[in-house]
Amino acid sequence: MAIRGLTWENDMTIDIALEAARWAPSVHNTQPWTFAVTGQEIAVRASTDRKLALEDPGGREMLISCGAAVFNLRTALHQAGREPIVRILPDPDRPSLLATVRLGEAVEPDEHTSMLAGQIEVRRTHRAGFTETPVPERLVAQWQREAATEGATFTPVGAPAAVRALAALTEAAQAVQSQDWPFTLEVMRWARPPESTRGDGVPADAYPKQPAGEFAQRDYAHQHSWGIDTDQRMSCATGVVALLTTREDTREAWLAAGQALQHVLLHASAHGASAAFHTQVLEEPHLRDFLRQRMCAGAYPQMLMRLGIAADESHGVRRPLTDLTDP
Repeated sequence: MAIRGLTWENDMTIDIALEAARWAPSVHNTQPWTFAVTGQEIAVRASTDRKLALEDPGGREMLISCGAAVFNLRTALHQAGREPIVRILPDPDRPSLLATVRLGEAVEPDEHTSMLAGQIEVRRTHRAGFTETPVPERLVAQWQREAATEGATFTPVGAPAAVRALAALTEAAQAVQSQDWPFTLEVMRWARPPESTRGDGVPADAYPKQPAGEFAQRDYAHQHSWGIDTDQRMSCATGVVALLTTREDTREAWLAAGQALQHVLLHASAHGASAAFHTQVLEEPHLRDFLRQRMCAGAYPQMLMRLGIAADESHGVRRPLTDLTDP
């Protein structure tokens, strides 16, 4: 894409950053963002027509997704040799404008940035069980530090009773949602049929035909034969169960949670680990509040996830940049 008024180097740097941003994870791969370039600044905007009206009426999951895109922009710019200058929610009169990222001074990317940048197009969401290969404790400790640098708290849940409680809450939320036909239809809208050419949604090779395991999975294959057959003998482990929390529950906090999440996910991917998300309980206000009061010491839970070593891989799909960039 040609950006008028930029040098060739800045033009290439911005293109690289935009390409990275579109590979951010998002709820059901809805990709609820658009980008606009003005001079040396990239604006990140919420694409509210992609907000999940029933699952995410307040836009919390949408902003977490957009926060992950902001982190990819930051990482790609740094890797390209420019300091990213980020402003979060820069204009109160424009609520859809979530952030601006400007090209700053020239910098030398460090080894950690290069490692993260190398995973942006490689990282995939997992939607089944993990192998029995354990996740090293040093990696979990590093994820805690990385989330903290973004203003969030990553807490591994080690107590078996606490893991069972989280699994039970997830199961309860999934059971309630599965009985709500409009809610089910909203999820099914983002399940891509086999051979689909759509650039969004969850591919049929990225979820199991028969959801199983200790933690309830979304039933993307509801009333269809879509999905993949998973070998439960090879993929039966729960993995590391973790909560991502913030001290506040504001739009700023949701964007911070998205940046923290992506920081953790890219580092995990670089070390062969994947993440599975279980947000059902966080979408039920009463259950989310119970979780906050009884298991998060008053902090606001923004993500419930499992991390581990997966036996299979799926391909990723994204919309083209021409669909994501505003004139």
